[in-house]
Amino acid sequence: MGVFDKLFGGGKKVSKETLETRGEHMPDLKIPVDEKFTIYFKKNGGKFIYCEDDLEISETLQNIISENTWQQHLFYTLDSRLENKFASEKIGFTQNRKESDIFLTTCEHLIAHNGSILVCSNQIREKKLDELPSNLIVFATTSQLVDSISEALKIIKEKYKKNIPNNITTLKHFQPTPENKNDFLSYGSASKNVYLLLLEDY
Repeated sequence: MGVFDKLFGGGKKVSKETLETRGEHMPDLKIPVDEKFTIYFKKNGGKFIYCEDDLEISETLQNIISENTWQQHLFYTLDSRLENKFASEKIGFTQNRKESDIFLTTCEHLIAHNGSILVCSNQIREKKLDELPSNLIVFATTSQLVDSISEALKIIKEKYKKNIPNNITTLKHFQPTPENKNDFLSYGSASKNVYLLLLEDY
């Protein structure tokens, strides 16, 4: 069963009411990591688009551009691999933040526990979240899904060993919330309009 089936087809359904009546410090829901991430990511206000292959990624990206009338906009990116990957999409890229209000990026991990996106200096260099454009398009894969921040940090430590990236932070607030001020890992955060393009790679 693929992620799409698990998210929208099979498995035990968790109602919106169940989420809303649970306190912040109550035991976690016993549901698959991918389903849990989707529930909390959408609750945070993010726009989630699951794609089975690169063709669907391309179609979805064009739909996002069309929906927001971004055809004449430059896309700000700090990752040359994304420029190469989307070179055929007729997108103009820039590394000058002042020239764009759309940030195209990858991430390190997707955190199921709270529906956040973990990024670091590999994606945003030394910038604070409030220095990034208000519109974000994040390209990620299903293998980047983890249950918790501690699990993500452990993987990062094992992956990079002595060259652990700095400026590790999470994108969590996709709409204004009172909690923004109290989340130390989202220091410098600001509400963002976030699209997540999630590619199946299992």
